[in-house]
Amino acid sequence: MAPMGIRLSPLGMAVFCLLGLGVLYHLYSGFLAGRFAFFMLSEPAAGGPDTPRGSAPGGAVDLRELLAVSVLAAARGGEEVKRVREGNVLNAKAKGKTREGAEEQLTSGDLLSNRRMFYLLKGAFPAVQINSEERVDTADQETVSWDRSIPEDIKQKIQPKEVPAESVTVWIDPLDATQEYTEDLRQYVTTMVCVAVNGKPVIGVIHKPFSAYTAWAMVDGGSNVKARSSYNVKTPRIIVSRSHAGKVEQVARQTFGNKTVIIPAGGAGYKVLALLDVAEKNQEEADVYIHVTYIKKWDICAGNAVLRALGGHMTTLTGEEISYTGSDGNEGGLIASINMDHKALIEKLPDLEKTSHK
Repeated sequence: MAPMGIRLSPLGMAVFCLLGLGVLYHLYSGFLAGRFAFFMLSEPAAGGPDTPRGSAPGGAVDLRELLAVSVLAAARGGEEVKRVREGNVLNAKAKGKTREGAEEQLTSGDLLSNRRMFYLLKGAFPAVQINSEERVDTADQETVSWDRSIPEDIKQKIQPKEVPAESVTVWIDPLDATQEYTEDLRQYVTTMVCVAVNGKPVIGVIHKPFSAYTAWAMVDGGSNVKARSSYNVKTPRIIVSRSHAGKVEQVARQTFGNKTVIIPAGGAGYKVLALLDVAEKNQEEADVYIHVTYIKKWDICAGNAVLRALGGHMTTLTGEEISYTGSDGNEGGLIASINMDHKALIEKLPDLEKTSHK
């Protein structure tokens, strides 16, 4: 009831109620709009152009995109390798001994290339496992972005192909042939990226920093490199590590004849390129690549993928396929060939397997 002497107008009451409803509507609609905007900003658009592929476990990875960023990573790492060498600021030091007792070198080129390559790949594909030869210092983290562009030659040859992110392992070699790098034997030096799916190498990138040459290939996709058209099957030219030439030469000559040519060389990447048709003046040619001792998987994964994409083979000395999961080392040595009877080669070199575990 209204106080004595005050009479409420029905029209005034109606206006008052309408004003109250207007205020409530304004506040409530603003709240709803805010919640809707928050929801839209917080929820990533599936498949949107700015959404990183493989950004969370269970996501998908497009192998064409991963090839594109791998090519870029190898080139960016190569820039660091070249800059350090040409500036003569290697800061080389021994990081340990190999199983053969040789000093294993570490330089600024290794570390800076590794940092650039790792963070570029990790930024583009956060959920993908990356294995690298050098340790990544989280205190020295670098932001390296990828604009998600794909080079035209990759677009033309490779179709998009998605695989589960958890099935992918990336292997980085930020500076292959470090010993030769310290000796200024630049032709042997490469940077490499390999992508394995369920342990099988499917993408390989081998980059030569001092000539800016890059070979890439994707299994069941395409490549920018090809195998040579002719090989010497009866007396093959065999390319081996400089430190292992003596171990291979005697057995190889006994097997294939005294005319067999042994080519000592540095770097696993260089040796695989020797089997291919490479437009490089500082690249030797060989028919077979043999390694008779323990070797790390980041040294050989990229070359293995390239050979597989071109129909070639890289196996242990007993013919077993090399799995790129689990441990980072391959105990069984290796033999690599293309456009040759790989099984026959293995049967001709039985004695080499005995030295592969030493």
